[in-house]
Amino acid sequence: MAYPVSIDVSPLVTGRNRLTTLFRLILAIPHLILVGGVGMGIGTASGGDNRTTVGSETGLLGAVAAFLAVVSWFTIVITGRQILGIRQFTAFYLRWRVRALSYVMLLEDDYPPFGDAPYPAAIDLVDPPEPRNRLTVAFRLFLAIPHFIVLFFILVAWTLTSIVAWFAILITGSYPQALYPFGVGALRWRLRLESYLLLMVDEYPPFSLA
Repeated sequence: MAYPVSIDVSPLVTGRNRLTTLFRLILAIPHLILVGGVGMGIGTASGGDNRTTVGSETGLLGAVAAFLAVVSWFTIVITGRQILGIRQFTAFYLRWRVRALSYVMLLEDDYPPFGDAPYPAAIDLVDPPEPRNRLTVAFRLFLAIPHFIVLFFILVAWTLTSIVAWFAILITGSYPQALYPFGVGALRWRLRLESYLLLMVDEYPPFSLA
């Protein structure tokens, strides 16, 4: 069966916009503040020297979604159900996030909308059956540890290939064809894991870029 979180990105390899690519990180600042970048955080912060920065990791909306995930953790473990309003907000955040990340990481050139609107990058979430799986929810962070380890290297590679793509677009006007599927796959893996951590699904994410 297909995983209940699917990410669809309309390919945009040739005919790229050199000007917006040149200033992509600057243009994306409002979205980075609101929904974050590609970091490994999920909107939490710890004391001491090890601090997760909300703005660069998940943004302001992501910090709210992470707090609501804590609320959902209790409601699901106790009742087996997630509050509908929390689910709707988190889905809204993830829809915005997939559009913003596609733009920041050069998969698309169209400027992302602020909120919900058609865009060539989208995420679809299938509602899990109720009652929810209390056991996997209770140990969700521990279960996700293998993904944290693997995805760290995936995101490092994605950052490097995006830098290569940035230069390639400025020089040739095209995103390297061989690198584009990897970028989409990295985005897919990142959003699947985040959906799992935010308790939107119970199925364990696949170790796959597809």
